[in-house]
Amino acid sequence: MAEKVTGDSGRAPRRALVVTVSDRVSVGGRDDASGDHLAERLTEMGFIVERALVPDEAADISKLLQSSVDGRALILTTGGTGLTPRDITPQATKSVLEYEIPGIPELMRAEGARSTPYAYLSRSVAGVLHRCLIINLPGSTRGARESMAALEPILNHALGTLAGPFDHDSPGRTRPSGS
Repeated sequence: MAEKVTGDSGRAPRRALVVTVSDRVSVGGRDDASGDHLAERLTEMGFIVERALVPDEAADISKLLQSSVDGRALILTTGGTGLTPRDITPQATKSVLEYEIPGIPELMRAEGARSTPYAYLSRSVAGVLHRCLIINLPGSTRGARESMAALEPILNHALGTLAGPFDHDSPGRTRPSGS
């Protein structure tokens, strides 16, 4: 089980947003089991969780991500990471990121591949926008569950690192010559 997000610091719970990217879910044609699971796990980990739903439209996804980062430590998307022409979540996410964190999707794919080689077909992306960690998870319930399980051991550390303080930016700290 992952460490509670509030940790020992007494810090207020972190805010997270779970975004379901799906044409079918957005029109009520399918249940949102993946989004439900992610929200439940994050709540159990101590996050204050909000939800959003968006169709598979790059402009809608990008706009939602950009407008949702302030005040949130984490945004998880579920859906749109496959190989079909409508699976555009990774492209929309990359368009707004300041920088990527390639090890996170690599971890999720490797963990998912323990149960199915199809996990390697996921085009998930992870990165940072305004100190908010954004991670694309698969839309399948199984893929979302396995990816979330892979994230749990590293999530608190990643978010703590992004939140700071940043010792390498501390006043009075000297850098080695040639840095």
